[in-house]
Amino acid sequence: MLLRIGDKIVDRQKIHHTVDKVLELRRDGLSQQEVASRIGVDRTFVSRLETIGEIRKGGRVALIGFPIQNCHEIYSLARQEGVDFCLVMSNQERLDFLQTKSGVELFNTIMEIVSKVRQYDIVIIIGSNMRIKLMEALLDKAVIGVEIGESPIAEDKYVKPEDICALIKQLGA
Repeated sequence: MLLRIGDKIVDRQKIHHTVDKVLELRRDGLSQQEVASRIGVDRTFVSRLETIGEIRKGGRVALIGFPIQNCHEIYSLARQEGVDFCLVMSNQERLDFLQTKSGVELFNTIMEIVSKVRQYDIVIIIGSNMRIKLMEALLDKAVIGVEIGESPIAEDKYVKPEDICALIKQLGA
């Protein structure tokens, strides 16, 4: 829809598309300056746009879980509830992840994931009792464990979306 503002004709759809793109790139981890350069706007525009829409300020939340039967449901829920980083896998996805990499690639990828997760203030771990304890030891920050069984877990476990939703809401994510 076009709008006349004084002597200008403004394309409302283009504005909406640009705002959506800015927010998607920020959600994906780009800095305000990187987004501004990519979109062709000032960094202050990106900052002000975020300020207009800000509903929560504070702890950034990450969610990691495996082996989960309803990964897509949990991932969608996490995104919908404002979780900043989500990595959930079924047992098969976990095995594929392990088998498609050489030892060095696997080590480097795991180190990258740990490094990324350490940037978040709160980390929710859905997994076995052993995995939760491991993550608590690796991350010197708030780790909230959702135990879905004792280690080793060989089959996918159904995770109740309403339980995860309630937990995320408690955290203010």
